[in-house]
Amino acid sequence: MKNKKQLIQNWKQEEVIAHIKGWDFSHIAGRYQEEDTLPWDYGTLIRSFLQAEHMLLDMGTGGGEFLLSLEHPYENTAATESYPPNIALCEQTLLPLGMDFRPTDDKNILPFADESFDVIINRHDSYLPTEVYRCLKKGGVFITQQVGAENDKDLVRLLLGSDSLSQYPDQHLTYAIQALEQAGFTILQAEESKGSIRFFDVGALVWFARIIEWEFVGFSVDSHTDGLMQAQAILEQQGEIRGTTHRYMLVGRK
Repeated sequence: MKNKKQLIQNWKQEEVIAHIKGWDFSHIAGRYQEEDTLPWDYGTLIRSFLQAEHMLLDMGTGGGEFLLSLEHPYENTAATESYPPNIALCEQTLLPLGMDFRPTDDKNILPFADESFDVIINRHDSYLPTEVYRCLKKGGVFITQQVGAENDKDLVRLLLGSDSLSQYPDQHLTYAIQALEQAGFTILQAEESKGSIRFFDVGALVWFARIIEWEFVGFSVDSHTDGLMQAQAILEQQGEIRGTTHRYMLVGRK
């Protein structure tokens, strides 16, 4: 195994610089690979329901990168975001275009009037089914892709220990369907998928774990050196550190 002191020093450097603007993972490009073979395509799914005259809301838009890729008429587009650095970014990029961007908090209350939208989309952001239902027009559609409870669980266990529990145990398709139906939605489509994520150096995994802090709760190089050394041993034996991704998607109509 490589020199432990040098490894820890390198990992701490990754820990210090771990930050993100929008949803940009370019810092670890080429150092990790996430399987991108979901049985559905989120963008294609949205476009199959979205028409130019529709009023569209993107919940948890991040930096607005994906929303802009849809090229929906700006005057018919709204977005929310709760992460402060991304709020600032959206205020710089989306507001000047004429989009209706509104910051939100972590209570998932949407700052819009009843029946404001024809289509509401949400990729990897939390939501209250009743709030989404309230803001949709009759016949409107909610399209969401979510990160499931099993996502990165094997990597979390490796770094944090075998007693680490999922922070979101109810993030499964079955529960999500039930919650939408209870709110009044009719489910049009539903699908679940698992894939792989691979890291080719432990430093990239350190950076990732610090960015995805809601999964790797309490992680630091100092407090979890043993797990990192185990990851380094796996890397040297197998050439990569492999984890599991978990996604599901739902389409519901009001």
